[in-house]
Amino acid sequence: MNVALLVNGLQPTDRMHALAFDDRGLQYGDGLFETALLTGGRIRFLEDHLERLEAGCNRLGIAGPERALLLKDLGVLTAGRGEGILKIIVTRGAGGRGYRPPDKAVSTRIVAVYPPVDPAAPAGTGIVVRWCETRLGRNAGLAGIKHLNRLEQVLAQGEWRDPAIAEGLMFDTEGEVVAATAGNLFVVREGMLCTPDLRYCGIRGVMRGRVLAAARSSGIPVEELPLWRNDIESATEAFVTNAVRGIRPIVGLEGTRWPVGDVTTRLATSLGLW
Repeated sequence: MNVALLVNGLQPTDRMHALAFDDRGLQYGDGLFETALLTGGRIRFLEDHLERLEAGCNRLGIAGPERALLLKDLGVLTAGRGEGILKIIVTRGAGGRGYRPPDKAVSTRIVAVYPPVDPAAPAGTGIVVRWCETRLGRNAGLAGIKHLNRLEQVLAQGEWRDPAIAEGLMFDTEGEVVAATAGNLFVVREGMLCTPDLRYCGIRGVMRGRVLAAARSSGIPVEELPLWRNDIESATEAFVTNAVRGIRPIVGLEGTRWPVGDVTTRLATSLGLW
């Protein structure tokens, strides 16, 4: 895989510039990440990603890199590239052994650009999903941010190998529906666009935020609230959002089938995704 990479602004071409073995992101998942789409030579929703990254650093008490440094790295890696997948990782930095954060840590920043995702189907094509057995633990202190601890999603995506299944939907430990393994979930119920409120766990995705804003500006009733399995299975439309893949309509969920609905199409069109 052809990946362009910078670690703290430098290409990791020698041991001096490689990730330190005691980096807390490697040792404890002590950090955050963002994944964005590079399209037409521009990073889609870049400001949204940077704002969420900064908010996550503030939540975890990480002295993150200056935005100017990140923008410089991004400029270096995206120069002359039209399409790709961008990933930013910020860790607390090197910190020795033990969980306690060091008093003075210098954060590590990693920026990478991957080749563009190979689309499995044209935009707007419906996907089939399944329920996952792996559940998300509740922790309001970490809810919403995109921290590096993603073992629950790793286990969930390891539950199936069927290429016909594009995603899995996850509950929390109390049985509330939270999200897809790699995206946020929306359903339409009685004309209302609904999405889990993520008060205990889950990521407040960049595309999720854009969809909520588009719905409100378009006059589509929308609500963030607790959702349960029956709320999903009794919906009239459902879709998954992701910063890279945009909006993907759900057309099948085990025994439930949906059309690609009008609300889904309207939102995807208004955001320029289809």
